[in-house]
Amino acid sequence: MTVAIVLIVLALVAGGLYFAFGRKPEQLPPAPEKRALPEKKPEPAREAREPEKAKAAERAAEAPRERPVPSPAKVAEAPAAGEEKAAPAPPSAKPKRDVSALRKGLAASRGGFIAKLRALVSGKKEIDPSLLEQMEEVMLSSDVGVQTTQAILGRLRDRLNKNELGDESAVWDALRAEATEILGVGDHGAIKNAGKPTVVLMVGVNGVGKTTTIGKLATRANDDGKKVMLAAGDTFRAAAVQQLEVWGKRASAPVVRGKEGADPGAVAFEATSKAKQDGADLLLVDTAGRLHTKTPLMDEIKKVRKTIGKALEGAPHETFLVLDATTGQNALQQATQFKEAVDLTGIILTKLDGTAKGGVVLGICDALKVPVRYIGLGERAEDLRVFDTEDFVEALFGREEEAVAAE
Repeated sequence: MTVAIVLIVLALVAGGLYFAFGRKPEQLPPAPEKRALPEKKPEPAREAREPEKAKAAERAAEAPRERPVPSPAKVAEAPAAGEEKAAPAPPSAKPKRDVSALRKGLAASRGGFIAKLRALVSGKKEIDPSLLEQMEEVMLSSDVGVQTTQAILGRLRDRLNKNELGDESAVWDALRAEATEILGVGDHGAIKNAGKPTVVLMVGVNGVGKTTTIGKLATRANDDGKKVMLAAGDTFRAAAVQQLEVWGKRASAPVVRGKEGADPGAVAFEATSKAKQDGADLLLVDTAGRLHTKTPLMDEIKKVRKTIGKALEGAPHETFLVLDATTGQNALQQATQFKEAVDLTGIILTKLDGTAKGGVVLGICDALKVPVRYIGLGERAEDLRVFDTEDFVEALFGREEEAVAAE
């Protein structure tokens, strides 16, 4: 039994040795493999990446996109299937200008010249040649002028013969159209900027409000931020120089003056040179109140104009004739004489609020083909208004019921 136990122990020992040292290598469990790290590839150059980006962009563009859900408002605006898209709404009509202040300034003429014409055509159911004869009398008495009156009525007769003036409204519309065409002559608007300085020569007879008008123009320009200078070219009247200096202080505009009785051309030359040197935006040159019947004085204005041109090439850039509307046909005679002496670029009609004969503006524009640039309707600087043809015709010829509604 002892021998058996010994044999069993030896067998167990032999089995253990076999298991430990006698097993074939392929039967042993495989050792864990060592995982190699992925090799890092070098980053392609920027130039090489660009085609890849382009391809990616193309793929993204070809890919189906999610369409946004339109809002209810957009759905309502979209046209139904088979319907054409509605055309865009036309721009709103030009708003009617407020001419109430101008209408009040022309109240005297509306109550005189215009009221007489309106009384003739009011309530007329049939227009005949006798009406035109009555209109001629009113127009001549309102200083429209013979030439202009005949031209207007001649065109109205032609329209009457063509049966184009069948009632009161047609006649009144024809008168408004005639006035618009006559007053629309030339280049309107305020002083045109011609650089630094823009030189404006002011001419006119005594008593028309020339110096006051210069002061108002200077005030307007100063309010617009412009640097203004004045030239006291009326060297024969000390009061004119003093008046100009008062306006100069109000408008912060220095005044260039000479000694009493000095040569006006010399003052104008000095003022133009100084305005150029100081960088002024605007130079307004006053002149003596020339009597249009005095040839030597008209020649002097030509000399002043030429002297200004020597100081600054191309100057004066504007030459304004100041006329008093209350003088009627005399204003037309003055304008004719001045136009022959100098090249007028515009007319300033003062005291238009003080006359019932506003037809004079039609006669002046029609006879001289020179535009009205400003009109004076009061004593304040803001009462000097830039002339606008449409506003003026509307204020003067507008129907009374329309005027009341507008005010």
